[in-house]
Amino acid sequence: MTVRINTEAKTLMVNQVLTFNNTSNDTLKHVILNDWNNAFSSKTSALAKKYSDEFVRAFHLASEKERGFTVIKTVVDANYQSVNWIRPNEKVDLVKLELNQPILPCSKQTFTLVYEVKIPDAKFTRYGYDTNGKIILKNWYLNPSRYEHKQFVQISNENLDDIPNAFSDFEIEVELPINHNLASNLSEINTVELENTKKTLLNAKNKSEVIITIQPNNSYQTYKNEIIEVSCGLEDKRVSDIDKAIIFDKVSRFTASKLGLPLTSKILISQEDYARQPFYGLNQLPSFLSPFSDNLMFELKFLKTYLNNYLKENLNLNQRRDYWIYDGIQMFIMMQYADEYFPELKMTGNVANLKILKSYHFINLDFNQQYSYLYMLMARKNLDQPLNEPKNRLIKFNEQIASKYRAGLSIKYLDSYLGNNIVHNTIKEYIQENQYLGTNSRQFETVLIKNSPKDIDWFFRTVIETRDLIDYKFGKVTKTEDSLSVNIINKTNTNVPISLYQLKDDQVINKIWLTNIKTDSTIVIPRMGADKLTLNYNNEVPEYNLRNNWKSLKGFFFNNRPFKFIFFKDLEEPYYNQIFFVPEVEFNIYDGIALGMRINNKSILNKPFSFSVTPMYSSNTGTLVGKFSAFVDDNIREKGKLYNIRYLVTGSRFHYTKDAFYTYFIPVVQFKFRDENLRTNKNEFIQLRQVYVNRDKLESVTDSNTENYNIFNFKYGNYQSEGTKHFSILNDLQISNSFGKVATEVHYRKLFNNNRQISLRLYAGAFMFKSTNSEFFSFGLDRPNDYMFDYNLLGRSETTGIYSQQYVYAEGGFKSKLDTRFANQWMTTINGTFNIWNWIQIYGDAGMFKNQYTSAKFVYDSGLHLNLVPDYFELFLPVYSSNGFALDDVNYGQQIRFVVTLSPKTLVSLFTRKWF
Repeated sequence: MTVRINTEAKTLMVNQVLTFNNTSNDTLKHVILNDWNNAFSSKTSALAKKYSDEFVRAFHLASEKERGFTVIKTVVDANYQSVNWIRPNEKVDLVKLELNQPILPCSKQTFTLVYEVKIPDAKFTRYGYDTNGKIILKNWYLNPSRYEHKQFVQISNENLDDIPNAFSDFEIEVELPINHNLASNLSEINTVELENTKKTLLNAKNKSEVIITIQPNNSYQTYKNEIIEVSCGLEDKRVSDIDKAIIFDKVSRFTASKLGLPLTSKILISQEDYARQPFYGLNQLPSFLSPFSDNLMFELKFLKTYLNNYLKENLNLNQRRDYWIYDGIQMFIMMQYADEYFPELKMTGNVANLKILKSYHFINLDFNQQYSYLYMLMARKNLDQPLNEPKNRLIKFNEQIASKYRAGLSIKYLDSYLGNNIVHNTIKEYIQENQYLGTNSRQFETVLIKNSPKDIDWFFRTVIETRDLIDYKFGKVTKTEDSLSVNIINKTNTNVPISLYQLKDDQVINKIWLTNIKTDSTIVIPRMGADKLTLNYNNEVPEYNLRNNWKSLKGFFFNNRPFKFIFFKDLEEPYYNQIFFVPEVEFNIYDGIALGMRINNKSILNKPFSFSVTPMYSSNTGTLVGKFSAFVDDNIREKGKLYNIRYLVTGSRFHYTKDAFYTYFIPVVQFKFRDENLRTNKNEFIQLRQVYVNRDKLESVTDSNTENYNIFNFKYGNYQSEGTKHFSILNDLQISNSFGKVATEVHYRKLFNNNRQISLRLYAGAFMFKSTNSEFFSFGLDRPNDYMFDYNLLGRSETTGIYSQQYVYAEGGFKSKLDTRFANQWMTTINGTFNIWNWIQIYGDAGMFKNQYTSAKFVYDSGLHLNLVPDYFELFLPVYSSNGFALDDVNYGQQIRFVVTLSPKTLVSLFTRKWF
């Protein structure tokens, strides 16, 4: 290739001579080229869909200047005949060359391609051009796709770093401005300076990808030893060049000793590579709060990124299907590196030295134990996925964190079971044998089985190919002076090996591996003076629950876990019953600021049973208020849409008006459903609950049905939501002694290609019967009475003043307060918004409702909607309604409605929803 870079226009002019060598036994009539840069050209590409799935709207709203695309000008063969090309199967990031002459087995054919590449803004993937004049070229040229199983791999760019390029030999001449510097993962042959530009010649053999960085100021340093050359752009000015060189040499030699000498002679390590796959957790803190020293932090960054790039340069796998091998080897080597070079390091680094935090379990956790907990975070949510699940079907947290760590833990598990460096030697053999060839997980399995003296079928069939949980516990243990009869209970019936340790004075005196424990089994072992038995003592098995893994031989009561009281939150600690206490604040105008302490057992990992009790002091009334909840989660692991059943009891006691309490008690059963493809963001639920309410009597209220009442409530909800579209339907049935009502709510939102967004909501509800004269249970046109306490209303009983202007998306959904605000027979409304600029929208509501003894009435309203943070902070400014022109009202400020969310849990979900 000859490549001319225009750093002002952010374009590349490429003249490419491509020689395709058919090493297969098939006659090829077409060739598929990867053109992943062109994925940025369309708002309907697979890349755009991925961003929408993760609630990222920046890609959809981007200007043409910020987008990337490829303009193919000519494609000719060796005879200078034009070669027809198309975008196959409507995939904008692939090119299909329809050959004039087929390519026979063991023969070659040459093509010349001339095309222009528009570089995208780096804000999307971190690759492209940034505001500092830096350009990182990745997935920028046309390259043949992998050919396997008698066909070309045809997958689209979904921002997963898994382009299926065939390994190729490269010779590239890059022309760039003379005042810019170039770094790449290719060898630099020479550079010739011209008047205003310079040309650099690069070459390499057997590479799957070419990455080039162009920048005005060179931030890359080159390190080289007899093993490899590394061009490193990791940004850390606090580490000296000498220390960086020592770290490079240390990491490269350690990697070579574990994985063998590399095929490639040069690797590029960029800050962007690390930023896309960083250490998550405390390592993301600002540098002045970092729990690790500057040198150690740089070493961890370099190690992680070097291993990732090393494996992709030396192992030709299908990265979308067999990514777990890359991830597993990378994390396995990282764990071994930590064990060898900093065995005393804690997950929290220097923070572990603070005496005030010593009681926290996560503070004392060894560095390598963090991987198990982060995998378990998803398993406890019932959102873990099999390791052989295609990478583009993983939810983001699994793709970025949990599945990577589980892959590393799984290989470490196999290594512990086999011992004798069998796994190490097999990985090295596998990499060295397949450096020049395309390979897959079946070949990896074949090499492992060949080298293993034990049966390891369980490793691939169960650990890799399923999401089956592993959980063993002790049953009855009978002891004599010389022997122990031990009952092992397999709680999940997952047939994999488990380690059994015998300890004396907290020192390991014996270890054995138990196999074929399909169900409950009893074994007899020598006692050896042990005073404690422990399963999985060193966490070599990625087990679901570590709280049931030990048995004392000292006495009957020894296994009772003592209580441990902890401020705020902590990781689950197997040897204690943890009780957490967290300060909590709530606000409503009747109680004022309610201060309290939430006492609960909710650790960072989900538990099957959780409770929370929050006594609070009402500053306005000087009385005790509060709330409680307790639930049992039954996670359904079998295949199917039902994935969770929750049994919940919740209650609360606050003021609903001045000097009047409400108390509610609600038992609930929820059935949660999720599509088997977790990427779809589709959820369904069925909820059954009985709402018991007791309200203090008010002299102004004569209908006793509004004081003490109970309501049976059935709900069915179906939600499918992403950044550019949303659809939901909610059906609601309520039955009590004094009324029965049914309602349906449908919500649709769509962001169109022209960046206009429309949102429509339909609500229809009707009473089946009603024996009370109060409007308390009626349908609300502009705000519900919330008699089942579903909404966080700041002024629950207010009809005037600022607190009455709080708006919730419920029932009629009107923003204007009209003369008649309730309907006691039926109501149907439609609410719509349309954006006119960014977060400024216009809204309109229209509806009909019917009250007893009156005819049906049609009403409407309209105005401006300032959608500052959707669902969290919004303002509605009425303009015109059934009442007339709103702006003529001298008290216009009282007509403005607002949405505000004060709940920390709700606010956090705004940032975490893209991960789960």
